[in-house]
Amino acid sequence: MAEVVKKPVKITETILRDAHQSLIATRMTTEQMLPIVEKMDKVGYHAVECWGGATFDASLRFLKEDPWERLRKLRDGFKNTKLQMLFRGQNILGYSHYPDDVVEYFVQKSIANGIDIIRIFDCLNDVRNLQTAVDACKKEKGHAQVALSYTLGDAYTLEYWKEMAKRVEDMGADSLCIKDMAGLLVPQKADELVRTLKEATSLPIDLHTHYTSGVASMTYLKAVEAGCDIIDTAISPFALGTSQPATEVMVETFKDTAFDTGLDQNQLAEIADYFRPMREEALASGLMNPKVLGVNINTLRYQVPGGMLSNLISQLKEQGKEDKYEEVLAEVPRVRKDLGEPPLVTPSSQIVGTQAVFNVLMGERYKVATKETKDMLLGKYGQTVRPFNPEVVEKVLGDEKDQAITCRPADLLEPGLAKFEEEMKQWKQQDEDVLSYALFPKVATEFFKYREAQQTGVDPAVADTKNGAYPV
Repeated sequence: MAEVVKKPVKITETILRDAHQSLIATRMTTEQMLPIVEKMDKVGYHAVECWGGATFDASLRFLKEDPWERLRKLRDGFKNTKLQMLFRGQNILGYSHYPDDVVEYFVQKSIANGIDIIRIFDCLNDVRNLQTAVDACKKEKGHAQVALSYTLGDAYTLEYWKEMAKRVEDMGADSLCIKDMAGLLVPQKADELVRTLKEATSLPIDLHTHYTSGVASMTYLKAVEAGCDIIDTAISPFALGTSQPATEVMVETFKDTAFDTGLDQNQLAEIADYFRPMREEALASGLMNPKVLGVNINTLRYQVPGGMLSNLISQLKEQGKEDKYEEVLAEVPRVRKDLGEPPLVTPSSQIVGTQAVFNVLMGERYKVATKETKDMLLGKYGQTVRPFNPEVVEKVLGDEKDQAITCRPADLLEPGLAKFEEEMKQWKQQDEDVLSYALFPKVATEFFKYREAQQTGVDPAVADTKNGAYPV
């Protein structure tokens, strides 16, 4: 009998980023993370995802924490484990395109403060919006992982994914991630997709999915059997629902097989025990909504991410039009097609969803178009996989359509670092502050004021600035 060739699957743990982003709106504090870091560092994870995505904004806005300080503290604690972040290409961690000098500086500082692997994606899979970040990452000796936003639609054939994988390899990426943000990838399709990608590229393949539709664990099993090298999982108290499959379950699934992870369940149990009270507390306070823990098969029916579904419901509630829910859901794929069939991920999901709501409530399609819809049609987000519906372009843009761009959107942006530096110089205490301000000017300024108040013992909210009286 032929000897089984061992090919251990690697595990990227998401508890410190996507798991709590998906289940408790990114509210886990640095203080909650640090006591368990030493134990996590001994597990032997391929990487721990701990930064980027919504963590940056949430740290400044809600937790009154410096995200750069969090990264430095995690770096000090993880002595043996690679740290990973999520990066929105030319959008960095924000929602609009930033000049190249800001992107480059952000990458430089992320790696200098402790990041090893930068997962870079674009909401349209427009590789032009990825190149600057990839080049900057390579320059700083980081690992550039390019993530393709997985979606369904006529344009997204196996040939399309194969071609995209080749382009990703050609642009200098170190690995390729299939980013299934809505949990749309079902087991058999995962098998086909991974086998196709393995034919197209020699890059290591990482699969990231969410448990929203209930099939994710089976999807991982089939993907690994097909050759997938890395899977993203979350320790069990913050797994399932809109998060990832549970780390312990996947480790057990591959135990005593050719794909055995080699991770120790006793160590994982200790980590789970640490996070379990945090889960109970989040459920008791309402921070974790039980609704996000169930299976939502509508994700597969409508191809709409869980977060987008809840957003649509709240928009309709505000207008007292909840009875229009089914109509809006049916409108979403039509709007998506009109706008070039983009993957539904931030910010394209919000653009498509909001426009679908307007179309239904107004009783006439595109009677009112949002600024973001107009910007999408003007090419300001990049190139979509399919052309726009010409009738919609005419109705929404009219004569403005002549202003549409075909170049990379960031090519039209002037360098921005010097301007940002000048605007926020009174608050600057470290180089990284300029980047916090560049991404979220208002939120960062509020944080800087708070930080100063903490340092000086002065509360600016009750200070009589006119007469120079500052209560301590």
